[in-house]
Amino acid sequence: MIVSQFLKWVHTARVSERAYAAGLLARAFVENQFALEDRCAAEAALTLLLDDPSWKVRLALAEALSMSRHAPLQIISALASDQPEVASLIIGRSPLITDLDLIDRVASGSNATQILIAQRSAVSMSVSAALAEVGEPDACLALFANPGADIASISFRRIAERFGDMPSVREAMIADGRLPSDCRHMLLVKLGEALSRAPLVRALMGQARAERVMRDACVKASITVIEGTRADEHGALIEHLRLRGDLTASFLIRAVAHGKIDFFGSAMVALTGQAEHRVRSLLLGGGDGAVSALMRGAGLGTGTHNVIMRALKVWREVARGKQVAGVQEVSWLMLRELGGPNAQGELAGLLKSIHLDVLRENARGHALAIAAA
Repeated sequence: MIVSQFLKWVHTARVSERAYAAGLLARAFVENQFALEDRCAAEAALTLLLDDPSWKVRLALAEALSMSRHAPLQIISALASDQPEVASLIIGRSPLITDLDLIDRVASGSNATQILIAQRSAVSMSVSAALAEVGEPDACLALFANPGADIASISFRRIAERFGDMPSVREAMIADGRLPSDCRHMLLVKLGEALSRAPLVRALMGQARAERVMRDACVKASITVIEGTRADEHGALIEHLRLRGDLTASFLIRAVAHGKIDFFGSAMVALTGQAEHRVRSLLLGGGDGAVSALMRGAGLGTGTHNVIMRALKVWREVARGKQVAGVQEVSWLMLRELGGPNAQGELAGLLKSIHLDVLRENARGHALAIAAA
């Protein structure tokens, strides 16, 4: 009877009255305030209100129904295709909108629609993948800012490939703790390349020197990336470095000098094809001949074997608590294997560079500690 009276009244009511009444009727429906025999009539009345000429009435419906799992599905579907003011509430909130529908809307919708989807309280991995593949940069930024978004590693990689050259996207990705290590490295390289191409940098340094400085900075940044990489992500990072041609002997020597032995072990597994447990056993306590054979199988030249084994022995002692040493001491001992500071050659130059960098960093840290005391 109430619904019947409502339907007779609604045709003569003003817009503001219709919108208010529509909201009341919709809330009563989702809160299950109707008897069973009246519920069907209420649903029919709500469906009829979709034809109201005023968008404000449909907006009132959307506000009342958008967060309910008990809203009529045909009404939710219609409101989701309404004008933006109405549809945004449904697309951004409704739990009845399926992932398949959201993916379709990502592919065909506007930038504003993609942002709404990226900002939903929960975004599934499949919807995130769709945004990564075809979403606009602003939608991807909204996705990163959403703690309820489940983003697969491959989706991070796809966004890095598409928009890694954009400073805003690059900065947001690097700041995201969920970012896989290989993507982090890719973005650091893109940042270095962008800096080396900057007109001011080229004018001050020249093209050749700017590119050389960029490469050195990226190698050093890669060591920092390793520090924040979980052991189960080493394989992905190693494959990424290998495909880029960055998994060089000098890079591995730098990693060993900095004590990244787990990463070095993962690289040996990838490069030799040997079982992980055997490689780790050799690095933890294997003899010189066995470790040398392992490095030879990985393609490392014999000239690098002694310096790497010297570092491994020191880090073994540190791990067992029998020696106190850091990168400064280890890099010096590695350099001594080649004859000390007066040693010549590319490998000696690399070790001198590592040692001097660590000396500067340690001195800087010491000075800052004194200033803060």
